Amino acid sequence: MENSQKRFPENFLWGGATAANQLEGAYNQGGKGLSIMDVVPGGKKRLGIIKDPDFDFKIHSDKYTYPNHDGIDFYHTYKEDIALFAEMGFKCYRLSIAWSRIFPQGDEAEPNEEGLKFYDNVFDECLKYGIEPVVTISHYEMPLNLAVKYGGWKNRKLIEFFEKYADTVLERYYKKVKYWMTFNEINSAFFIPLFSQGFVNKDPKAGKQDVYQGLHHQFTASSLAVKKAHELDKNLRVGCMIIYGTSYSYDCNPANQWANLEESRMFNNFCADVQVRGKYPSYINKVFKRENIKLDIKAGDLELIREYPADYIGFSYYMSAVRAADPESMEKTNGNLLSAIKNPFLKASDWGWEIDPTGLKIALNELYDRYQVPLFIVENGLGAHDVLDDKNEINDEYRIQYMRDHIDAMAEAVESGVDLMGYTSWGCIDLVSASTGEMSKRYGFIYVDIDDEGKGTKKRYPKKSFHWYKKVIETNGEEV
Repeated sequence: MENSQKRFPENFLWGGATAANQLEGAYNQGGKGLSIMDVVPGGKKRLGIIKDPDFDFKIHSDKYTYPNHDGIDFYHTYKEDIALFAEMGFKCYRLSIAWSRIFPQGDEAEPNEEGLKFYDNVFDECLKYGIEPVVTISHYEMPLNLAVKYGGWKNRKLIEFFEKYADTVLERYYKKVKYWMTFNEINSAFFIPLFSQGFVNKDPKAGKQDVYQGLHHQFTASSLAVKKAHELDKNLRVGCMIIYGTSYSYDCNPANQWANLEESRMFNNFCADVQVRGKYPSYINKVFKRENIKLDIKAGDLELIREYPADYIGFSYYMSAVRAADPESMEKTNGNLLSAIKNPFLKASDWGWEIDPTGLKIALNELYDRYQVPLFIVENGLGAHDVLDDKNEINDEYRIQYMRDHIDAMAEAVESGVDLMGYTSWGCIDLVSASTGEMSKRYGFIYVDIDDEGKGTKKRYPKKSFHWYKKVIETNGEEV
């Protein structure tokens, strides 16, 4: 008897993902205020600059370039770009709302109507083609004023400002947007608090206290958003969003096994443990004691977190990691906002990110076994040097192979019982890289003619992967 089992459910959400600060441009148009990313320079030294304790949150055009200011001009080309997404057959499109487009300074009494109208238009354009918007409320786009004046998320006042912002966008768009996420890659704060929490660690010891306090404020604010969404419509789904990096012990040495468990539990699981299970895990008590962390938790915070957990887990997966008790002497490789020990069994991308589709299958099984809530892969993809040939074509077979292998891994996880909602490939149209601020690190199915200096025609050219992904979606993942 022929096996008619499908690899993915009929309602599977195929699509792509972007962030406002990386593609919209128009950084000072439409009433928008400056965001933290508007003062982050581009170039390979970006991460070093923003980890500098003396980072001053100012624009230095005489020394640096700021590619986020122009992005790929999605602010003016969204209709054409969404039409290309529709041509691929997208079922959903993950995007973010720029907080500083809605509240330019972050602490105003009233929102910016011009900014609200822009996203009305974007969502309407998606819905015209039957594309479900999947919206990240805060994706590395905190209003700069909240970082400079208030110190970012280490200040409890941010809960109030975020609640007003989240309430505003939820009330405005809840009839158009069913799927939401609160904070993008919330656990990235362990490595780069500027992006997700709006401050730079000036002192490593005090910095850990600030990061954990900031996370507590974000957990509380996230639950307030879940509460608001469910009050508006019980069918709305609000997820948390984490970086997930499947990790392996360097070898079978028990010390390395333990180091892998401890690091993986903290990085991969801590934030989701709080946001999905609704309480602080017991293992964090030892960490807080060791690091002398004392959280300021107000009355009602823990009850709110318990009563309004996330409905699903959205996560980014680009690579796995190798852990060891003494990693300093070992060969390193680059990664998503961090470096890790080199894995000799894996090949790497042009930027040194190791390629591990089996790690995605492991991630899906680990997450579902632990949490038993729906999962949503909202970032995955290959950053590569794409070259436009004399026929204005790009044969990105390397990207197709990368995605084919990861989609096969997803299918195997679904077969083993994982509840997977959907898959949105990162940077479905070329955009500015978050980690390096480069355009040359391209992820998209659509080539955008802009270089690292912001020069080019801005014309869009479908790559070979564009047509391949269209077939994947048409066949619901049966043909890859």
